Amino acid sequence: MKVLCISQEQVESLGIPVSQVMRVVEEGWVLKGQKKIEMPAKIGIHPRQDCFIHAMPCWLGGDVDAAGIKWVAGYPINQAAGLPYITGIMVLNESQTGFVKAIMDANWITAWRTGAASGVCAKHMADPDSETIAVIGLGVQGRTNTVALLEALPKVKTIKVYDNFPGQVEKYTDFITPFLKGAMIVPCSTVQETVKDADVVVTCTPIVANPQRFVRAEWLKEEMLAIAVDYDSAFDADVMTNATAFVCDDLHQYLWTQEHGVYFQEGYPKEEQITGDMGQVCAGLVKPSKKGRRGAVLMGIASHDVMTARLILEKAAAKNVGTTVDL
Repeated sequence: MKVLCISQEQVESLGIPVSQVMRVVEEGWVLKGQKKIEMPAKIGIHPRQDCFIHAMPCWLGGDVDAAGIKWVAGYPINQAAGLPYITGIMVLNESQTGFVKAIMDANWITAWRTGAASGVCAKHMADPDSETIAVIGLGVQGRTNTVALLEALPKVKTIKVYDNFPGQVEKYTDFITPFLKGAMIVPCSTVQETVKDADVVVTCTPIVANPQRFVRAEWLKEEMLAIAVDYDSAFDADVMTNATAFVCDDLHQYLWTQEHGVYFQEGYPKEEQITGDMGQVCAGLVKPSKKGRRGAVLMGIASHDVMTARLILEKAAAKNVGTTVDL
């Protein structure tokens, strides 16, 4: 069996812009809303405290007809050692035969499809005239989320940022500068200062079993969008439960996780309090309010990975990138 292998360096060499990743992420969400995908809730193992290794399979039908699985690890303890928090590999299969056709780095995929998902969410739920965004957690996810929000909200003038590790601000600034389009980065010394007056707040902190939920509702504007990329680790429960509209990226996965007592406990929205998921939103089946304080929990779903991997494979084939091996 011949399989195309694509390294992280090779993926990065393709120069795929976030706008294209946002396009395919939204396309996958539309198919989900149309019930044209098969995507079980992610399963995982937890070899160390607050660490996970997840299996994320998905098949998308319609004109896409793409299948694959991501095997991804998240280890917050890596950060102290200067190692990446997220690592993994992505496998794409032929839907017709089941044969593996490509194996590729999943780090780039995870970073950019996660940011792209927040960008698509902002497109549907944020005030299009938003001028101030706040980013809590300035690692890889904080950086790609910022780029996607700048793409979705072109009127942004101010980016307020905070990280527990002060050294992250410089790395973040170096990464974000080419994408600023005239916006200004404002480092803040506290979370409260960071989120004050922000039209959109995105939290990109490590996902933990016993969250501190340090972003308080009273610190936030009455008219804003709160996006959690870190499950229920950062936003206090009433930020989401009292929202005028609350969405998640996949209702099934959110409820499965909640029912199994893993995350979203102690006040996070129950099924009857959820406006819908982003598949329903992108497919036009649900129209969330753009007024008041809105909330979104974007856990990261396998459709994003398969759609982004499919995009990478198309670009790699066009540029003859990758190494074919016999397995």
